[in-house]
Amino acid sequence: MMPWQKELKLNPVPVLLKKNEAIKYFTLRDLLDKKVESIEILWELPAVKKSLKKQKSNGSWKYPSEGKISQVDYTQYQTYLILSELVEKYGLNKNHESLKKAADYLFEFQTDEGDFRGIYAKQYSTTYSPAIMEILIKAGYGDDPRIFKGFEWLLSIRQDDGGWALPFRTRGKNLGEAYQSREVIPADKSRPFSHVVTGMVLRAFAAHPHYRKSTAAKKAGELLISRFFMPDKYPDRKSKDFWERVSFPFLYTQIVAALDSLYYLGFSKSKPEIKNALNFLRQKQVENGTFDLKVTRGSDKDLNYWICLSVCRLFKRYYMNE
Repeated sequence: MMPWQKELKLNPVPVLLKKNEAIKYFTLRDLLDKKVESIEILWELPAVKKSLKKQKSNGSWKYPSEGKISQVDYTQYQTYLILSELVEKYGLNKNHESLKKAADYLFEFQTDEGDFRGIYAKQYSTTYSPAIMEILIKAGYGDDPRIFKGFEWLLSIRQDDGGWALPFRTRGKNLGEAYQSREVIPADKSRPFSHVVTGMVLRAFAAHPHYRKSTAAKKAGELLISRFFMPDKYPDRKSKDFWERVSFPFLYTQIVAALDSLYYLGFSKSKPEIKNALNFLRQKQVENGTFDLKVTRGSDKDLNYWICLSVCRLFKRYYMNE
């Protein structure tokens, strides 16, 4: 048994090896360091083919139902969600023609400033812009000039304290007011950072081999750690309970996603807050090896096991040298 497995109450590997082919593949590769076939073997799975069959000719996926707010680009949002599933669960990258089409579609929404706009109508999105960037980086676009442009924008729109917030929220605007505004609402940079937003931004930094080493990312990581299990400063996902509401692929900031990013930013379990967060997850493990966390978003029957795989990856990374 590997050192990281001994840190958990139960060894979850046997149950993960009994799940679907994708979970089994990543368990062998990421947790057990076994030699596996090319990632392209997962591209042939029925779930991937089913998803790609619904892709439109322009590279997008249609939102399942008509959106309630006309100013919001639901197709862009849905395309991001599907792309994140394909990249995180099945390892699709830009060598796959369908992924290239989806990436081209999303890049169409990048403005001259560098952000991806439309999901929050005409407003800056310091949440979905980096979320889209993260997935594109993981799909092989890390060296694309458009990604560098996105990072330049993110660095330019930081709060004075070094973190990030939704600009319209720093002006006291709610979502409805922001959607109705004909003008882009600039940030009040003197206002405090939002850990929900900062955590989403840092996922893009963590995914990029250059920007994860930046001073800005390190400083923002410290800010994120300082807010573990605390309410956010702004109304969106304000309750501290949202730290325990997890999803896979990661979307909003929660403890598993935060720990994942922080590892790649160079933080270790020597940080008391990180050690405590790992202990929190350890205590959440139940008798079948999975973790008793509030799983949100998605209809995948194996979602709880994807979360389990994500937590195990954390324990392996943070305890790998012991």
